[in-house]
Amino acid sequence: MKKEFIQWIEINSSAFKSNIDQFKNLIGANRKLLIVVKANAYGHGIIEISRLATNYGADWLGVNSIEEGLIIKENKIDLPILILGYVQLSDLSEVVENNFRLVVYNKETIKKLGEIASKKKKKVYIHIKLETGTHRQGIRKEELLPLIKLIKNYPYLFIEGISTHFANIEDTTNHTYAQKQLDKFNSCIKLLKTNKISIQIKHTACTAATILFPETYFDMVRVGIGIYGLWPSKETYLSCLLRGRKPVNLKPILTWKTKIAQIKNVPEGSFIGYGCTYKTTRPTKLAVLPVGYYDGYDRKLSNSSYVLIKGKRAPLRGRVAMNMITVDITDIPGVKLEDEVVLLGNQGNEIISAEYLASLCGTINYEIVTRINPSIPRIVL
Repeated sequence: MKKEFIQWIEINSSAFKSNIDQFKNLIGANRKLLIVVKANAYGHGIIEISRLATNYGADWLGVNSIEEGLIIKENKIDLPILILGYVQLSDLSEVVENNFRLVVYNKETIKKLGEIASKKKKKVYIHIKLETGTHRQGIRKEELLPLIKLIKNYPYLFIEGISTHFANIEDTTNHTYAQKQLDKFNSCIKLLKTNKISIQIKHTACTAATILFPETYFDMVRVGIGIYGLWPSKETYLSCLLRGRKPVNLKPILTWKTKIAQIKNVPEGSFIGYGCTYKTTRPTKLAVLPVGYYDGYDRKLSNSSYVLIKGKRAPLRGRVAMNMITVDITDIPGVKLEDEVVLLGNQGNEIISAEYLASLCGTINYEIVTRINPSIPRIVL
């Protein structure tokens, strides 16, 4: 008997394939497509998305941590995995044992990794991160040659890639700063050529860069938010139009659903939820839903958002609690216990977008989807 869930995420595999195909068409057949699946694949499910990515032609997967890499490996998903975040020194042996690629920028990491690789007599592929203006991970241009010299002391360390990350390419329609970062990256590449140092995979492009600037493609692009059908920002979309580029037809792949746990009638003048923040102005029919901020449904949505029931909007009444919300179904006829409810996504002709919820919360669409509780089942359709 098929198990039914009280709350679940549906992943639209055909929409996911469409997004992959569009990015592959953008970059061409000679460049690699790395799909970023960190943070539980931006809330979409790291295992489910990694499998789909493998099936639909992704070349690499990008994760933040050794733990995420191990989840993919344990599920026998066979694509090169690049760890983009920090791996502590005590965990570097797992990088070697599992053939993970690693972004490097610390001398301590290189020394420890080189010692472990030499001891195990196993080649390790590393990617140097350049600091071009984001001022997080990375090394400056003047540190590049000394770092490479250090790496070459260890015969089992192989410099496979070199990369950087843009600071504000998706936050503005003025890309002067991004161009300065790109110039710094190209200056480092020129320095390598002058010193006859060849590195196989150069990569700088995130989703916004991939959509807007072909000159950022190099040998591989790292696409995150766009592969899930979400635009990085309205500025990215506007920049696309301003530059005369045809916008990619991104299709959101996630729908978040639950079921009605209780239906009740309350009289006019009733207070609803913690803090008595909402008071009914008429006899009201309410539906209680088993979803709350523990699940990633932000408390800032209290008294402001709506859900979809029978293709109609049911507004939130009262505060979002840890495990429950309450919605008004007075004007929606025929609602029954355990009817399906959409929290994020489409139902009928109505839609609740991640961008809409983000606007209510004062945040970005990234955070809305990424914070959905990983314990909620992800179902691939």
